[in-house]
Amino acid sequence: MSSKPRRNESRETRASSTQAADPGAAPVGHAARDEEIRRRAYEIYLERGEQPGRELDDWLQAERELERGVLRHAQTG
Repeated sequence: MSSKPRRNESRETRASSTQAADPGAAPVGHAARDEEIRRRAYEIYLERGEQPGRELDDWLQAERELERGVLRHAQTG
């Protein structure tokens, strides 16, 4: 009988962590960053001839490029 409450507890924990990971609940600062990444990913898509199917690759490349840009600014500043 004691195993049932534990299962419910773990479900509640999972639900809480899922809600925290909800992109709609992200702070405003993340929205601006995501918009920058979105724009750069679209530029990458255009640069490679508008070929569909590599959206995730484009997004990840845009993230890396923007992170490197931020790191360069932090190092020079």
